[in-house]
Amino acid sequence: MDKNSIIGLTLIFIVFALFFWINKPSEEQLAQQKRYNDSIALVQRKADSVKLAQSILNSNNVAESQANAISSVNDMYGAFSNAAIGQESFINVVTPKLNLTFSTLGGKLSSVILPEFNTYDSMLVTLVNEKSSHFGLNFFSNNRLIDTEKMYFVPSVNANETIYLEGEEDYTLSMRLYPNDNGTSSERYIEFLYRISGDDYMLDVDCNIVGMQDLIYSQNSYIDLVWSMDLLQQEKLKENKLNGSNIFYQYDGDDADNLVANRDGEEDLSVKTKWISYKQQFFASTLVARDESSFVSGTISARTDNAKANLNDKYIKKMSSQLSIPYYGESNESFDMSMYFGPTKFVELNKYDLGLEDQINIGKFFLVRWINRVIMFVFNFFGGFISNYGLIIFLLTLLLKVILLPISYKSYLSTAKLRALKPEMDDLNAKYPNPDDAMKKQQEVMALYQKFGVSPMSGCLPMLLQFPILIAMFRFFPVAFELRQKPFLWADDLSAYDSILDLPFNIPFYGDHVSLFTLLMTISTIVYTKINNKTMGQESQPGMKFMTYFMPIMFLGIFNSYSAGLSYYYLLSNLLSFAQTYIIGKIKPTEKLRSELLWQAAQKTKNGGK
Repeated sequence: MDKNSIIGLTLIFIVFALFFWINKPSEEQLAQQKRYNDSIALVQRKADSVKLAQSILNSNNVAESQANAISSVNDMYGAFSNAAIGQESFINVVTPKLNLTFSTLGGKLSSVILPEFNTYDSMLVTLVNEKSSHFGLNFFSNNRLIDTEKMYFVPSVNANETIYLEGEEDYTLSMRLYPNDNGTSSERYIEFLYRISGDDYMLDVDCNIVGMQDLIYSQNSYIDLVWSMDLLQQEKLKENKLNGSNIFYQYDGDDADNLVANRDGEEDLSVKTKWISYKQQFFASTLVARDESSFVSGTISARTDNAKANLNDKYIKKMSSQLSIPYYGESNESFDMSMYFGPTKFVELNKYDLGLEDQINIGKFFLVRWINRVIMFVFNFFGGFISNYGLIIFLLTLLLKVILLPISYKSYLSTAKLRALKPEMDDLNAKYPNPDDAMKKQQEVMALYQKFGVSPMSGCLPMLLQFPILIAMFRFFPVAFELRQKPFLWADDLSAYDSILDLPFNIPFYGDHVSLFTLLMTISTIVYTKINNKTMGQESQPGMKFMTYFMPIMFLGIFNSYSAGLSYYYLLSNLLSFAQTYIIGKIKPTEKLRSELLWQAAQKTKNGGK
């Protein structure tokens, strides 16, 4: 081999080495691939177990079957094989806020019911169902993938016991998983330690791993916590575009974020995460890393299972998380968590100082969020002594109209001045009937405005100042928990749509029902628009006239399935605007305003245009 060949081979080797070094997977990618491989291995082991169990059942020799069964369990679970055999029992903890059921199989919460709240069909709100929820640790022990959810835990109380809590009473429940070699000694175990309070929607969950350093593989410095549950329909509207089901999460020291709403999707959590929340329209199930702890990394996903949807019409979607919690193989380690099961009520979530209230979508723009925080305060203030939320919405609308009165008055004056100059505008329209003279007409119109000190744009600024409030109301009413199942007039639930007629068919873009509040809101908006168009002279402009009437018709379709409280607010806003315009018109009639404009123009001419 000559010198050139050696140099060529050396360069090729260097290029390949650089290529593999540049493209080597990151630690996060390696961890993710390991979790994937572990999941595949677990599925394969379960499949092999099923095949073996089937062969055992087909055996005619009972002794042989028992021996094979024991051998199979030992092979699958190794040091945890004793815990893989047992009988499931339950412990109930009942508080005024939560009815909790804990299962010895997996040592987990198998059921969570909120006794204070009912679903749209008068059932108690159930957030966790034993048949559709999963919670457990996944780790390797002596080359075996162990899923604690398949293991039987030993409770600190007698099986099937019920504990009742009131007020500030609290209770601590221990669920321990013991390996084979020490029975129920206190030296080696995995423990879920639950602390429940009688007056709180949040309970503490400490994961303690004691004396397991030689049984749990710790090279990656973490073990996986798997948490998943099916969300079931609680409200009248199964899918809510403004306030639907979603997964929210918060990175440590950052603001809350979420998956794309109303869609299936997943997200890799590549940095430390403080909490994960499975949010429904008005309730949330949240897992929080307590104190200084954080989830190292993980994966979250929201998926719709069509097969489940066909079997259960209340099924919405499946929420899943695979979270890495730190584990270093020491003799005594603990990871402290909390779990919140309760309403997405701003006051309730805000008191924990964890940013959980960010799940309530009151708008991302800071001004809209600030306005809605003030509105929530006022709303709750009225709610402290008024039980009728229809009346509260009326008072809130009236208060906003009073606050915005100076802006509305200025906007009215701008419109009224244009109306006062209608005779001059009619003369210009008669003078320039030909569309080809539009430029000349526009020049004379601007000269007319300048002469009388009128600006057609002066009415736009007041409207722009009111726009953030309109958007804030649009975000507030669909997420206001206070409106949930609150009736008013013909609406049985102000947080959902009101229906005076259920149609036997679905109209595209409109729906299968008729919302009276939305219909009245649309009619009032069209009337208000017609009055404004006539005042501004836009009735004679076909293009502008079409656009101004098109928007209310669009809102008829959009708002038909939205919160009745939202349509009711806009209806009230229109009616109060009518009343406001009428009163201001009486105080400042067009004839009086025209006289003032003519006098000001004369004075301006007298002073040489100054």
